Amino acid sequence: MPLPHVLLSAAVSLDGYLDDTGPERLLLSSPADFDRVDEVRASVDAILVGAGTVRADNPRLLVNSAERRAARVADGRAEYPLKVTVSGSGELDPAARFWHTGGDKVLLTTDDGARRARELGIGADVVSLGSDLDWRAALEYLHDRRGVLRLMVEGGGTVHTQLLQQELADELQLVLAPLLVGDPAAPRLFGPGAYQGGRLRLVETRRIEDVVLMRYLPTAPGTGDRVAAADRHWLGLACELAELCPPSDTAFSVGAVVVAADGSELARGYSREGGDPVVHAEEAALAKVDPEDPRLARATVYSSLEPCARRASRPAPCARLILDAGVRRVVTAWREPDTFVAGADGSGVLTAAGAVVVVLAEYARRAKAPNRHLEG
Repeated sequence: MPLPHVLLSAAVSLDGYLDDTGPERLLLSSPADFDRVDEVRASVDAILVGAGTVRADNPRLLVNSAERRAARVADGRAEYPLKVTVSGSGELDPAARFWHTGGDKVLLTTDDGARRARELGIGADVVSLGSDLDWRAALEYLHDRRGVLRLMVEGGGTVHTQLLQQELADELQLVLAPLLVGDPAAPRLFGPGAYQGGRLRLVETRRIEDVVLMRYLPTAPGTGDRVAAADRHWLGLACELAELCPPSDTAFSVGAVVVAADGSELARGYSREGGDPVVHAEEAALAKVDPEDPRLARATVYSSLEPCARRASRPAPCARLILDAGVRRVVTAWREPDTFVAGADGSGVLTAAGAVVVVLAEYARRAKAPNRHLEG
């Protein structure tokens, strides 16, 4: 199921703390960074914090700039993003500022938590996700029922930890403040446990007064049919590569990326790359990888279009090339139509040989874009 783009946002001390144990909230960001956060809030569809943050910080979570709020309204959006909190118990203070400022609010909770929240008179749309809280179900609800495409998560550490460990975070915006807390009783950004593998990709660093903003993207693919946030990033890149294809009236424009299990990019390619009029995207990418590379056995091939099962231009179709390379996981956006080959079923060839094929249909529009001239 499609999910929102999940952006984790946090500020930490040099030794990784979100706060100290004093009675007042420790301000880690600078005034200019608070304004940056306000800008990010204005850009998203919803802002989420955990129940612990509502209890400890009593936040309002507003877009403070009148100009940014006016711009949202001019774009046809609500003045404020949807505010969301998550609580298993539903035990929250109905007088908290979270419920009484800004626009619409949602409490995502359990069956028992929903009963308790309604008894307390919580001023929000109280939504039960069932007997237990499930982050994927929460994100699916926000996407499908509330139209949330971009979700900003502002804490706390438990929420950030869970979303990262479950490979549901698409982006981490981390601000490093020039402070040391040193109190083992103080809250940390990330807790212990098993996290997604591989290194995150640093895509931006920016000095903002005396703090530093760092933006990271996850890189490690999912395994089997389990979709990780990085799968969406890599398939999006494959769709971008398809835009580079020289136009053709007799072949699709396709992009492909080969990614190791640790998130290392092994190769990329696109149709008709390098002036070869018949080379396919997967073929172009795999040709750049040493066939003896042991990482291929656990790699994922991302292709904007389902790998071909039959072709006239070369002896081996792309589905066969992928299997011969030892790859057993493919993520694609679009099943091949009958435009050139009737009954094309590259996915069938792959799955019959034991490979897993994941289709992220929400990327189909992007994958089809450079092929619009073939429709009709």
